[in-house]
Amino acid sequence: MNNENYQRLKFYTITATIINIILFFLFLGVARADNYSVNEVVNAIYKAESGAKTNFPYGIKSIDTKGNVAYAKRICRQSVVNNYKRWLKANKPKCFIEFMRDRFCPLSDSKLNANWVKNVKYWLVKNRG
Repeated sequence: MNNENYQRLKFYTITATIINIILFFLFLGVARADNYSVNEVVNAIYKAESGAKTNFPYGIKSIDTKGNVAYAKRICRQSVVNNYKRWLKANKPKCFIEFMRDRFCPLSDSKLNANWVKNVKYWLVKNRG
């Protein structure tokens, strides 16, 4: 490989890496779901799931968080990110919060889950002030 080809390859590799890093952080940090950031959705879920008053912070029941709120928050955040990807891949068939509910707390699990969308949406609006 001559020096010119090596320099070109190096340039494209660095450029592609930078673009991937930027896209990664944009998606994780400010991915939007119905005009709300991932963090706003996570915070609304926390409130809708009774905040500090619950044994299941952020509504996380499928994984034993041993009461670790920070761990539960990370799991919830990853759930939001994963569901956001699924929602986009499905061409946004309905409101993101409804889409998220169908997987995160399906109606078949509990009658109380029927209130989840309303509660999360309430906290999304209220937390924005």
